Amino acid sequence: MIVVSDTSPITSLAGIGRLELLQQLYGRVIIPQAVYSKASDGSID
Repeated sequence: MIVVSDTSPITSLAGIGRLELLQQLYGRVIIPQAVYSKASDGSID
């Protein structure tokens, strides 16, 4: 299964130290460039 993710599950799972759950559950996770940019530059509200 392929999942395209927005910032909500990424930041929530990262916040509890369980980001790896996305890959364990879905195999391949695609993060759009805009979401990656927002998550990596610290501008997530």
